[in-house]
Amino acid sequence: MAAKSPVMLLLGFGPNVGHHVSETFAAKGYIVARASRKIKEEESTATQINIPIDLADPESVIGVFSKLKDTHGYPSVVVYNAGAGLPPNDKNDPLSIPLANFTRDLNINTTSAFVAAQQAALGFAQLSPTASKTFIFTGNILNTTTIAVLLNSGVGKSATAHIIQSAAIAYKDRGYKFYYADERNNDGSPAYAKIDGAAHGEFYTHLAEGKLQGPWQQTFVKGVGYKHFPSA
Repeated sequence: MAAKSPVMLLLGFGPNVGHHVSETFAAKGYIVARASRKIKEEESTATQINIPIDLADPESVIGVFSKLKDTHGYPSVVVYNAGAGLPPNDKNDPLSIPLANFTRDLNINTTSAFVAAQQAALGFAQLSPTASKTFIFTGNILNTTTIAVLLNSGVGKSATAHIIQSAAIAYKDRGYKFYYADERNNDGSPAYAKIDGAAHGEFYTHLAEGKLQGPWQQTFVKGVGYKHFPSA
């Protein structure tokens, strides 16, 4: 009997990073489940599962894992690729963000990411010893750098970086890997809007194939891979 294909769950599908990450894992033989707000479930195939979800609702993340478990099994790789950052009403006043906007973005950037990491760990415990058991959060430099107009995004990245670091330490001996991925330029400056989706796909599969937990904060450069940079 042929071995069962591993499952990768991508939360937050988009045309750049999300597209390339899903394509790269599919090329590695994974069944890829893609979850996002605008994705169409009826366009699913045998190896590409589309699951509509609104990550502003953290409870909905549990439903995605439950549905995937019942149809294809526990994911051995979970990538959290969603992000939100509504600007303040006054760009010179970061505290002018309406509470509703702050809460929504925090749910997308952190609370739903926490639930995803929690559900991933519960699933990892059910997988074989040889499974990847990897959780990757798509981050950026905002967990170490303050940009006032990006307060919502920065709060979320910082909080989730703390979650990832804590999980990487706590679960290392169980063989679970947790990573905060952050693409940089070669000089350590942020890639910002010029992030490379294909580079993310290549790097994320590299992290998934690793046998041991590496540095939780995976600053990486296109064509180079992991590169350590001092904190800002």
